[in-house]
Amino acid sequence: MTKTAFLFPGQGAQHVGMGKTLREEYPAAKALFEKANDILGFDLEKLCVEGPQEDLDATDNSQPALFVTSLMALEMVKAESPELIDQVSATAGLSLGEYTALVFAGAMSFEDGLRLVRKRGEAMQAAADATPSGMVSILLLDVERVQEICEEASSAGQVQIANYLCPGNTVISGDKAGCAKAAELAEAEGRVIPLSVAGAFHTSIMNPAVEQLKEALEGVEISSPRIPVISNVDAQSHDDPAEIKELLVRQVVSPVKWEDSIRKLLDDGYDEFYEIGPGKVLTGLMKRISRKTPCTPKNDS
Repeated sequence: MTKTAFLFPGQGAQHVGMGKTLREEYPAAKALFEKANDILGFDLEKLCVEGPQEDLDATDNSQPALFVTSLMALEMVKAESPELIDQVSATAGLSLGEYTALVFAGAMSFEDGLRLVRKRGEAMQAAADATPSGMVSILLLDVERVQEICEEASSAGQVQIANYLCPGNTVISGDKAGCAKAAELAEAEGRVIPLSVAGAFHTSIMNPAVEQLKEALEGVEISSPRIPVISNVDAQSHDDPAEIKELLVRQVVSPVKWEDSIRKLLDDGYDEFYEIGPGKVLTGLMKRISRKTPCTPKNDS
């Protein structure tokens, strides 16, 4: 019997035009744009549909934008394939996408989730502004070698693994000097791609964001999810609301264990996946983790 899981994308999947078709064809999706505009106090719909890309890429904007448009894609699936919604029995999201997954699983409301990701984005942007830093994707090298490179580059500055995405794709994160040295070392053996992000997410450089997010979470009611939601921090599911809050705070300064999260679902018998939201990043990662396992993107692009 098929076991189905939904996956929700994280920061980096944003692009100008996202949500345009969804708002035009699905009233429930358009309603989410309208509700988001009211909650945020600015025109998120216009930013997503018209840009400019530079503003959409800002951390405090891209996080709510991806959260909302991913849930709009979910409304499309509800309208077109309601039976698919009923058969989903687990979910996960990459970094920011974990908030979307929690809303889908009934652990928090759309309104609370949106306010949280806006606050999370603002706090992470502020931490990035305080310490010039960045992230670099290293391809074609195994994790052990990337770890060695980070240790070697640490003489130049702070740098560490931030995302364990899939075999041959590891993201490092740190201050400018540390990232530059690590990239230089990695280039001799693999392929290096600097990422268009504001700063060193999922490292201690984000520590200033922790208290702000913790404070924001204190005012949010979280329930036990109706289906398992795999945490980025430990690649396990959790039922206790207090534990979920603690993990969401830790996630900001902890590496994202995406490959482990997918392998956990595969080990639990999940054999059908859907990527719900902008882009096809998670679909591409799935091909590297388990080529024979289908992952189908569901979005408007």
